[in-house]
Amino acid sequence: MSGPRESTSFGALRGQLQEAAATFAGGPDALEGILLGMVDDVDRAVREPLEIFPVCHHSPASALAMARRLREKQPKVVYLELCEDMAPLLTELRNCRLPVAVQAFAGDVDGFPADWAPLSVVAPVTEASAEYQAIAYALDTPGVELVLVDRSSDHVFQWDRRGEHAQEAATPPEEAEAALHGEAVGVEIGDLRPRFAELEEHLLRHGKVRHWSEWWHQYVEVPLGDSDHDTYRQVMFLIGSLFRRLAPGEGSRVRVDEDRERYMWTRMREHLTATGADPEDCLYVCGAFHAASRVEEFGVHGASDTFTISPRTATTWQYGLIPSSHAAIEAQFGLAAGSVSIAATEWAKTLKRTRVKPFRLEGQAGTKKSGKKTALPAVAVAPQSTVAADKLTGFLRRPPVLDGLDEAELLGWSVDIVRAARRNGYLASTADAIAVFETSILLAGMRDRAKPTPYDFQDAAVTCIEKDSVPGRRDVRRLVEIMMGGDRIGQVGYDSLPPLARDVYDRLAPLELKLEQRGVRRALLDMASRPELQACSDVLWMLRRLLPQGAARPIMGERGLGERSIQESWDLALGTHQRALIELGYEGVSLEQVLEQRLRRDAYGAQATTATVLAAVEDATLYLRSRRLSDELGTHALKVLATERSVDGAPEVLRRVRALLAYYRTSEPVLPSWIESFVKTGYAHYCTLLPTAFRDEDATVGQVAAMLGFLFSMESLALSLGCDRTQLELAVAQSHPDEPSKTALLWAAQVQLGTLSRAELRARCAELLDNPLVVPAYPRYLSGFVHALEPVPGLADVVVEAVSNAFGRLPDTVLLPWLPLLITTLRSGASDLAPLLIREAGRIFPGRLAALDIWVPPWRMPQTDPFAAARPKPAPGVHRGATLLTKHPATCDAVAELLGCDGVWAGAAAGPNPSGGAVLTARHPATADALESLLAGG
Repeated sequence: MSGPRESTSFGALRGQLQEAAATFAGGPDALEGILLGMVDDVDRAVREPLEIFPVCHHSPASALAMARRLREKQPKVVYLELCEDMAPLLTELRNCRLPVAVQAFAGDVDGFPADWAPLSVVAPVTEASAEYQAIAYALDTPGVELVLVDRSSDHVFQWDRRGEHAQEAATPPEEAEAALHGEAVGVEIGDLRPRFAELEEHLLRHGKVRHWSEWWHQYVEVPLGDSDHDTYRQVMFLIGSLFRRLAPGEGSRVRVDEDRERYMWTRMREHLTATGADPEDCLYVCGAFHAASRVEEFGVHGASDTFTISPRTATTWQYGLIPSSHAAIEAQFGLAAGSVSIAATEWAKTLKRTRVKPFRLEGQAGTKKSGKKTALPAVAVAPQSTVAADKLTGFLRRPPVLDGLDEAELLGWSVDIVRAARRNGYLASTADAIAVFETSILLAGMRDRAKPTPYDFQDAAVTCIEKDSVPGRRDVRRLVEIMMGGDRIGQVGYDSLPPLARDVYDRLAPLELKLEQRGVRRALLDMASRPELQACSDVLWMLRRLLPQGAARPIMGERGLGERSIQESWDLALGTHQRALIELGYEGVSLEQVLEQRLRRDAYGAQATTATVLAAVEDATLYLRSRRLSDELGTHALKVLATERSVDGAPEVLRRVRALLAYYRTSEPVLPSWIESFVKTGYAHYCTLLPTAFRDEDATVGQVAAMLGFLFSMESLALSLGCDRTQLELAVAQSHPDEPSKTALLWAAQVQLGTLSRAELRARCAELLDNPLVVPAYPRYLSGFVHALEPVPGLADVVVEAVSNAFGRLPDTVLLPWLPLLITTLRSGASDLAPLLIREAGRIFPGRLAALDIWVPPWRMPQTDPFAAARPKPAPGVHRGATLLTKHPATCDAVAELLGCDGVWAGAAAGPNPSGGAVLTARHPATADALESLLAGG
């Protein structure tokens, strides 16, 4: 694995570690093997001809060392640990404001489980990171080649068969708001953290710190800030080797780590062979964890035939840049809140103190544009020696350098936090600023450091200011994070956006708003005076349909079938939701294309229901105004309806079919053929399911009422299309429910069909109130009657009568116990039908309290014939129907002939040979009287 120990300069260090192991462990054991193995790892990495530059994720010390080394060595090839398929996107970083993340996205998967979709891989980039320094140097320096050597985005998921990515990328609920990366898998460039829980706990306890970010800042960032190049490398190699050797030795993560290292060294050797580059002119930038690798493929001269890179799957990947933030990076990689912001502040302070000039991409926000790129001045660099000088011994034996207290800086922090606390509702004063100042020094002394760190100051501020309550929405810890730099959020520039996002901004340009900025912008659209804003309104309604809630929120105006507002008001936050807008660009080149694809996906999905397909039809009509797509999806709704065997979606189907019918009847000369077929098919389908639904305990009364509502409201259209009403009558006759609410619903259906009179229905309600065993279940009967207003709205007066009778007849001892049940039943099951019931009650009951005492309910008033006084009385001995016969003999004979009554007309009196009309009148006098009453009334 490594060369002879005698050929290196780490012999003294090995001897010291061997003595220490023998002293603490009482003899040679595993401890000695670990300590000496760490030295071997450092020795091996240092002696590699291709210079390895170990880094830590978003570490200012790593970034500073990288900037120095690049200006000193000026490598011609930079190998970077980043997904190799993301290389074309790096040039777009110059159009963005950092932090941003390079993203690989796949909406449709081919070769992975379908439930993994969509797949997303992100690699966040900040200014205070070594990888950004390497990218900026390589892209803006002529003659330098940047090569990404890590596994592709496709391999990230190929090597994650058991779904570990979902566990690693899961975001805690309290951090969901900050996680701009969503559920994307993060590429951990330079991830350096113990994977041995006991080791991390030990380091935190003895370091007197709360979390890993604070430990790293205190014991690595600060000591390495001013160290030379060799010391930096050897210390990072040592830390990476320590964490590597103490990590669990089994599991898929270890296998993936080793495969990544094999992958990267294989790619580098392939590039060296193909280009003939000299390893001395190359620089390999990777995480310190991977720099101390022990795989056989390690190094330029490592094994070259022991690892085969598998081909990618057929999944189509799309690439782009999305906004990132400090909080998103912290949430995704498990860092302490505020640590990335503190690192950015330390980076700015370090640059000012050391006067090191960092690398920044031309055109990056905050940089000056230059006309041409110039090469860096040549610097004489001594060739790398095969025997590196031992810098670890001196570094490990050197006592910690205690920085002097910067009273001006600490005093400024104390004043600023008190000012911020007072703005957020805290009763803070000058005395609190003094307390924070002194407590910071006290805490630093208790933790064996002379200069308070930002974490010491944060603890002191919480102790002295927050006390026991938080008056505002921000606590003191969050205020310190904001004061130290805040959650800086990046932005992707217009030129780096996908075509769809640029098209959205272009189409919304008439609004004259800075929509690319974060925050909410109010848009006012007056289409009456500016008709060109109608196109903006169409875009906004589609964005509301496609983007997360809050990206485009209508304040005034609505869009429904057949409805268009002439004035609208919107709250727009497209800059805040830029990531979601960018990911829309991965699905298509225009909003219309993406919306059509999503509607098809919803309608043709495995879980699609009839209601889902009808919703897609409505959205296609509403947003796209596409008759072609609407007809296609409507035809598919027929197929889905025919396969459904439950009535779960009946209420939604009824609501959407009614809305579509109303729209087509008012806007189209004829109904589309698909909706006629849908009504005809639905009529037969629900007639078939009706008896089963009445008996099914899982079918609710609202669902059965929606089925009846479809059958009764669509009956006239269905009959005109060839349906048979007998099918509905048989379905109702075969229904025998056991549940009280469904029984009441069945009675209402029978009234609508004419098989049960309203008088008989009233009698049945009275019988329910007379039966003491049924009275406790009476609220459920009322619930069924209220639901019956959906299919039979004409029964509103009967329902009001049923409720009124219950309140009028039942004693308080019976009424009060089930009154809460009645209210909760109506509220939970029929809240949308209650207004109809209330309006009917308002029509029947008197409007004033004084009139209530003499008021008589309509159902208790005697029923009289309103035409009895105006109707002429027949002569004695002559039936009233005879008058009708004498006036219209031909009509009576025709009716009699149809009914099979033969005879010869003999006048009004029936002689020996009476006519058919006379026989008909004699057999059915009541019918003749009723017909005469109707004619007389008319």
